[in-house]
Amino acid sequence: MMQLATLKRLRKDSRNKRIYNNIIDETGDRSRKPKHVEFNYKHKQKKNIYKMANLINESEIRGTWAPIIEEATGINESEKLAWMSTYCHNHKLYEDAQMMALNPVSPGSQNIGGMGAVILPDATASFANQRGSGDKAPTLLPLAMQVAAQTIALDLVPVVPMAGPMGLLSYLDFVYEGGRLDGGVAPTYIKSESTDGAGETDGYKFTKLDKASRIDGFAIYEVEETAGTHNGTLLAAFEAGTAEDKGIELVKALEDHIPGFSGAGSFNGTGGVSDVYPMSRETGERTPDKIMGLSLFSKSVAAETFQVAAAVTREQVQDLKQFGVDAVAQVEAVLTNELTQSINQHILAEMRRLAKENAGTELDASVDFTAAYALGGNTFGDVNRRVLTHILAHANFIANKGRRGAGNFAVVSAKMASVLQGVAGFVPNPMANTVNQVAGAIYPLGSVAGINVYTDPTQSFESGDVLVGRKGDGNGPGLVFMPYLMAESVQTIAEGTMAPKVAVKSRYALVEAGFHPQTQYSTFEVKNIQL
Repeated sequence: MMQLATLKRLRKDSRNKRIYNNIIDETGDRSRKPKHVEFNYKHKQKKNIYKMANLINESEIRGTWAPIIEEATGINESEKLAWMSTYCHNHKLYEDAQMMALNPVSPGSQNIGGMGAVILPDATASFANQRGSGDKAPTLLPLAMQVAAQTIALDLVPVVPMAGPMGLLSYLDFVYEGGRLDGGVAPTYIKSESTDGAGETDGYKFTKLDKASRIDGFAIYEVEETAGTHNGTLLAAFEAGTAEDKGIELVKALEDHIPGFSGAGSFNGTGGVSDVYPMSRETGERTPDKIMGLSLFSKSVAAETFQVAAAVTREQVQDLKQFGVDAVAQVEAVLTNELTQSINQHILAEMRRLAKENAGTELDASVDFTAAYALGGNTFGDVNRRVLTHILAHANFIANKGRRGAGNFAVVSAKMASVLQGVAGFVPNPMANTVNQVAGAIYPLGSVAGINVYTDPTQSFESGDVLVGRKGDGNGPGLVFMPYLMAESVQTIAEGTMAPKVAVKSRYALVEAGFHPQTQYSTFEVKNIQL
């Protein structure tokens, strides 16, 4: 029956369209459209939105937008083109669906109503009694692409565009499983902030391992079931033998590798060969496999806002034309720069905060070069080369602490950039690098031993702070940048002066993804460095 009804509806639509076309052919008048033939602008607009929504294949999205982005911004980096294409696709959907309607509210008590106040697309019902600006307020995609292209900090974090003002960020983790924390079969290992949980309670035996968790320092316990039934939960049994109730959780494999999990035994701190060697054939045949688990997590995120506006007078617009200057274009350039710097500093500030949380005793928080210069036989080049050594040390510290890979970027001040550029060309201390020594090319600076180096022009010249981090793929721990609207712009005419006014806002989320995102960043300070 459903198929028959669908067929009848299709025949009716075809007949209506044919009648409409015949009327047009006979009279040339499109105003004589039958009432039952609804071909209006809104319908066509919806069709365009549906057409864009159906463009879900990533290769099609990139094939559509990559040439436009490359022509507009000059970007040809594959990774950046990929996420910018996805963002532009989502932005176009927003632009088609969120056109602001005109607001025909009473002009008030003035003799001439004028343009009125600007109402941005996120206006709520509380604005209902205010006069609308009377403007169509589209988002300016070329401006959005320019902001994205100039935001250098986006090279330091993975980018996952959002299709709306809120969404979910998914990421992966791997745990030593073999059971559950909430009942049934017990897992092979657990960890807890409590250090006195070793013992046997309610059919569970907890054996404390000599190694602690590398990230949070929690104690790790091996769990064995000594009885077939239990009176309570695993958590209740563990807390019954501890002085404090600190809770339990599964052990993460990438953070705390446990030798012997897949081999001849479990880690007990004795250093025996059974802990690191494989099992014999006979033992392997009689030993059940220990289970690891893959966990997919998600985090709710919501876009936050940077916004700024600028206005020019009519006199400025008129007079600047004599010099060939477009005042409105200059205003847009200033607003773009303001948004770019704000986003850059937000990302860098969050990275520095996380890096300080990752500080430990393994590396010095500061390095003083005063004594190094005083040693006989050392030149400035010998000493300054140690800055590179410390950057590499912190990159490897990230690999050791986070177990996801070594650090691959560093952010330095102008003075530290000068040090790195000087060492790059110092022949007696050659080092493989591609640091650009052309005057002015300090942001980004280049790369040294596989680490991309960037300068932060907002740092003081004498600052010795160095930030080292790792840019991941968005599925592991670390910061993830999720743009919704990189530059949503409204242009209008001010009511009092009738001069042009431009308002721009950027909406995005900067999310701490995964467990222990601080492990992907490290920082140190260089003191008393000489050029």
